[in-house]
Amino acid sequence: MSVENFDIVIQGGGPVGLACAAWSLQKFPDAKIALLDRNPADDTELAAADSRGVALSHGSKLLLDTINAWPTECADIHRVHVSQAGRFGRALMTREELGQKALGHIIRYRDIHLTLRKALRAIQKNSPHFIWKHIDPNADVENIQAKCIVHAEGGLFKTQDWVESGRDYEQSALVGLVEVESASPFEAWERFTSEGPLAVLPSHYGPNILNLIWCGTPSSSQARLALSDADFLKSLQSEFGSRVGQFLKTQDRRLYELGLNYRKEITQANEVWIGNAAQTLHPVAGQGLNLGLRDAYLLAEKLSILFSKSENQKTPLAIETTLKEYAQSRKLDRSATIGLTDFMARIFTSNLFPVVIGRGLALTALQWLPPIKTALARQMMFGRR
Repeated sequence: MSVENFDIVIQGGGPVGLACAAWSLQKFPDAKIALLDRNPADDTELAAADSRGVALSHGSKLLLDTINAWPTECADIHRVHVSQAGRFGRALMTREELGQKALGHIIRYRDIHLTLRKALRAIQKNSPHFIWKHIDPNADVENIQAKCIVHAEGGLFKTQDWVESGRDYEQSALVGLVEVESASPFEAWERFTSEGPLAVLPSHYGPNILNLIWCGTPSSSQARLALSDADFLKSLQSEFGSRVGQFLKTQDRRLYELGLNYRKEITQANEVWIGNAAQTLHPVAGQGLNLGLRDAYLLAEKLSILFSKSENQKTPLAIETTLKEYAQSRKLDRSATIGLTDFMARIFTSNLFPVVIGRGLALTALQWLPPIKTALARQMMFGRR
């Protein structure tokens, strides 16, 4: 069996792996890159796949715009309401406060995936040494060698084949769509309940059909999933309140287990881990994919500079040094984002009285101290640099 040699092999054809390949080739079209994708070559199956809404920050939009990979169907967020159920304390964030066109966007996962595949195909036309291999999901790849290996396999919590550092939040997220009576367009709501965050977010289906993310204990979430539509809507109405009017319909309810899983070291010799292969986060602040896209963009920047050099400069030592520099450049953003989401996931599920009071005071302070609110919003939109 002949062995194929590449400068870079990217393992994983999800959004982060696709984006890393696209940005690398955009910056250095002659790069010798192989993308190993366990998804089918045809888009038909993916077009009917994962329809859950995921949050992308405005910073991610600006990055994806550079490779024409922004989906045409999305729902913008102009205002975010944050509060805790049955307790005092609330905060409101608006795009006007930050001078941005939007605070964020809600997009179906499959639309991000398909748009990035389309963008990579366009870039591929000018990349003579790029190979996009669609491989069997259960097959081992033995006939490919690379000077640098990028792990972008991703995966969800408890479905990954690695566990290093983190915690099991003992929570599940019930996601789906709900139709409401009178929602204002471009508004997102995040309510912190005794079991975890409850978010109602815009969708591209229209102002009155919203994405729902309801976090709770595994047993409570399983029980809610089993409810009839009428009983589920009644339970949701009781927990969320009447801020968007009456909940009228629900569809496409599913459960995902939640936890934090992250690698302490994201590089080892000539290997590097990005996206969910490097860290899997709680969805409380919608930061997981955004952090992964920043990983991909900055890694592509580092690798394209290195591999555009002459052959005798692409030594194992140079590759290892470049990857260490990449890891160092990601350290602040990773630690801040992981720390923020972990803190929010834990602090907003505690029912200890001092913590409840502290949460209310923190939300009140957030509302009345604009510099703190602006700093938090910018972290969520653009990360730490």
